[in-house]
Amino acid sequence: MHDAVKEYYGEILSDSEDLKTNACKTDASMPAHLKQALAKIHDDVLSRYYGCGLVFPEKLEGMTILDLGCGAGRDVYLLAQLVGPTGRVIGVDMTAAQLDVAKGHVEHHAKAFGHDAPNVEFHHGYIERLDELGLEPGSVDIIVSNCVINLSPDKPAVLRGAYDLLKPGGEIYFADVYADRRIPPALVEDPELYGECLSGALYWNDFTNLAKAAGFADPRLVTSRPLTIENAAIEARIGHIGFFSATYRLFKLDALEPACEDYGQAVVYRGGIAHHEQVFQLDAHHRIEKGKVFPVCGNTWHMLWGTRFMEHFEFVGDFSTHFGIFEGCGTALPFETSTGAGAADGGCC
Repeated sequence: MHDAVKEYYGEILSDSEDLKTNACKTDASMPAHLKQALAKIHDDVLSRYYGCGLVFPEKLEGMTILDLGCGAGRDVYLLAQLVGPTGRVIGVDMTAAQLDVAKGHVEHHAKAFGHDAPNVEFHHGYIERLDELGLEPGSVDIIVSNCVINLSPDKPAVLRGAYDLLKPGGEIYFADVYADRRIPPALVEDPELYGECLSGALYWNDFTNLAKAAGFADPRLVTSRPLTIENAAIEARIGHIGFFSATYRLFKLDALEPACEDYGQAVVYRGGIAHHEQVFQLDAHHRIEKGKVFPVCGNTWHMLWGTRFMEHFEFVGDFSTHFGIFEGCGTALPFETSTGAGAADGGCC
């Protein structure tokens, strides 16, 4: 399947218009500051972009970021502007043709961004074998990926490798395609459906269990949307499987518990995060307004206390008294559907 994916993205697809479905296309509206950054990226890079979401979490200045499956480098070059000259962005991809485009514009982008020297680097390699990149374990602040992990034949290895490279309190923040059920083996083996980011998609509940097994105890859904394939022939082969584009964030925090437990705690957002001055949105269920006391479970407390976000919050309470499970936790399909069903209102997860 590695060879089939490399052929699909290196030879069959010449640009994003060659995709046969909309699964690997971003549908989200882009904030103004990202549009400004996008305008500085070379057209050769932009035309070879294949992604299904926005992988730009909050507070990136000075961070070291790794992009899994960076392709021609669009997200790497966007992130290079957001981390600034003191930050560093590393891209890895297994498709040489895509990397050739990315590497061919390193100096161009450093000049366009006003940097004295490039703050990006690109590696040819496999996201299942991150230990072969020569990066120090525990040296990366944030790992991103945009519609690539579904293309991996060994997703547990990707998550384990990401966990090892992250610093304590770091996170993997990534967009990908998920299914509402397990994909039949015959479809998984179809190279066209796989290359279109469909048949390699994980059943969402299998993903959350894999993430927990890799050390990410409490996966948090940030955004989701149902995918409409808009290709009659492919829709007929897929049958009744529902697909979703979703963004998750997974924190490397030893203190996280398997469930969201209530300790009577709360936080107050002080502001100060660029482009998120009035509201900080941790995930789909935590939209925290500046200055307002916001009740949180113990895991959410740790996601703010033990990460780069700590200085922007006041923390109320401690872990001395346990009040049971945090109200609103559940195990139903977490994604928004076309009918509006799916994700529950309120609660912590």
